[in-house]
Amino acid sequence: MEKKGQHNPKETNSMQNEVSQKQKTKHFTFAHWYLTAFFLILFDLAACIGSYFLALWFRFDCHYTQIPSAEFSAWLRFTPIYAVVCIAVFWALRLYQSIWRFASYIELKRIALGSVIVGIFHAVFITVLFLQMPIAYYIVGFALQFMLTLSVRFAYRFVVLERGKRAKMQREATGSRVMLIGAGSAGQLILRDLHHAKEVNDYVCCIIDDDSNKWGRYIDGVPIVGGRDSILLNAEKFHIQKIYLAIPSATTDQRRDILNICKETKCELKNLPGLFEFVTGRVTAKSMQDVAVEDLLGRDPIKVNMEEIFQFIQDKVILVTGGGGSIGSELCRQIAQHNPKQLIIFDIYENNAHAIGLELKDKYPKLRLEVLIGSVRDSMRINQVFRLYKPDVVYHAAAHKHVPLMEYSPCESIKNNAIGTYKTAYAAMMNGCKRFVLISTDKAVNPTNIMGASKRLCEMIIQSFDRKIREGKANELSPLHVHTQDSEGSMRDIAHPVQQPQTDFVAVRFGNVLGSNGSVIPIFKKQIAKGGPVTVTHPDIIRYFMTIPEAVSLVLQAGTYANGGEIFVLDMGSPVKIDTLARNLIWLSGLRPDVDIQISYTGLRPGEKLYEEKLMLEEGMRTTPNHLIHIGSPIPFDTDEFLKQLQVLMKAAYDGRDDEIRNLVMEAVPTYHPAEMQGNAENHPL
Repeated sequence: MEKKGQHNPKETNSMQNEVSQKQKTKHFTFAHWYLTAFFLILFDLAACIGSYFLALWFRFDCHYTQIPSAEFSAWLRFTPIYAVVCIAVFWALRLYQSIWRFASYIELKRIALGSVIVGIFHAVFITVLFLQMPIAYYIVGFALQFMLTLSVRFAYRFVVLERGKRAKMQREATGSRVMLIGAGSAGQLILRDLHHAKEVNDYVCCIIDDDSNKWGRYIDGVPIVGGRDSILLNAEKFHIQKIYLAIPSATTDQRRDILNICKETKCELKNLPGLFEFVTGRVTAKSMQDVAVEDLLGRDPIKVNMEEIFQFIQDKVILVTGGGGSIGSELCRQIAQHNPKQLIIFDIYENNAHAIGLELKDKYPKLRLEVLIGSVRDSMRINQVFRLYKPDVVYHAAAHKHVPLMEYSPCESIKNNAIGTYKTAYAAMMNGCKRFVLISTDKAVNPTNIMGASKRLCEMIIQSFDRKIREGKANELSPLHVHTQDSEGSMRDIAHPVQQPQTDFVAVRFGNVLGSNGSVIPIFKKQIAKGGPVTVTHPDIIRYFMTIPEAVSLVLQAGTYANGGEIFVLDMGSPVKIDTLARNLIWLSGLRPDVDIQISYTGLRPGEKLYEEKLMLEEGMRTTPNHLIHIGSPIPFDTDEFLKQLQVLMKAAYDGRDDEIRNLVMEAVPTYHPAEMQGNAENHPL
């Protein structure tokens, strides 16, 4: 007897088999194409029988009674054999499995091949087995059968196309009117997809292409009306609402020129991102993306020797502080691609750190990854990380970066940026780290705000460490401690230094990053989506811009060029007026500045200046193998005096003496000239 709660294995297997059979029965469905194939077989049977009978009938002047009995008997006896062979050949050539709404040249070739095969079979075997028929019988019978089998299949495609024309007319009446730029392969694929995509209610009215040989001709019924010079004219003529740019091979300058014309049309712009989609066959209407404002920047994308960079990274332990931020997370993504020995993400904000950690684990399951939470201001924690993991290279991206916020919390800016950098650099040196790369900013040049001044302090800290190491005086870099009993902020218990520190300390300086946290672009987009106004601080304010991948590639390149003490600077081309940037974004949204969306000037925010500089005048520049990357010659300063001033600054910052901190920073950073606390309640402090 079975005990209660036990299962009989035979009964279980029987039940499983029964369930499996039910599932099979339940999931079996009679596909629609089976029915289509059945009717095609019936038609082909009628065609193969009827076509040769009609050939015989035509041969004898369409008089049934005049057909000789011998010929009629031969046709009648051979018909069953021929019918079976026809169906077998057509099935082997997949003429019953094709989707005829998409019938093309391939299907035409198969029908022709099948007709030739069965035509030859008919001619040979009816003659050998039964009787030699009249020549007209073979020719007319073959022709009739070919036309019948072909027409019934392509008739369905014709019906579908006619239905598509009606849908096209309806889309023309109700959908958005589109101008397509690019009559190449990508443009043709986009056009075909728009004509057949049910989910896209757009209608292509005209095509623009710079190839004059194509002008006045048509693609799928759509006229090619001219080159880029005729964009404005035809946008007005055809009442265009959207413009699709489908030239994946266009250079940056060509794309920028075309987009600058397009943005004057008041149309919404869509862009096919690049060659990747074309090469991988992903060119569809859904591939089109909103035109990014970086497409209108006044320079080509930055190019670096990534192979050189990743040879440097490979098989090294890499630590990224601030690894959850905009720059830090992109650093982690690019580093993870090229086989580091281990990647350590260090950040105080657990949500961002967790998100980038999950992303990298999912994408690179074999990556040795550690995600650690902590503050660069906590010397015991940062030293614990260095002592445990012994990183070879550090990318120090952790910092407070928001200019107006830091103006109202200057002590926090000094504690996190300057003191945090000192503690991280000290831990790196003490634990044998080979290279330390500081992420700096163009706001460190002649700073007018406390954030820029704090980043200049960071650069000076890095240069001080490099100088002391080169002079063999690393022991003079004393550990920082705020108060005697301060267990968290003290560096007194840090590990003993290596015998001869060899860490190379460098800084990388770049401008504003498009799409980063706090970037002006997302703010403008939100304001446009709400209907305005778009707020610009000053009509003449200018900034240098770069994309996040460009910024990260520069940082990584600096890691390979470093000899110690350098400040690497990117040649970012011409600066961009923020007012122009805002207006371009409004145009790219298909709206008109100052008409559909108002632009409001709010005045400079606290600590803000009209323009940023890439280098201080005293620094000068040296070139590197990458002509877009330069090295600023270090400005001489008294390292010992600076380190004493840093001690004073740290104590004032931890004591919260906001009223004194700016004067102390001015003593340490001679180029710092704080701007007046500008702005009003409306723009304070964001």
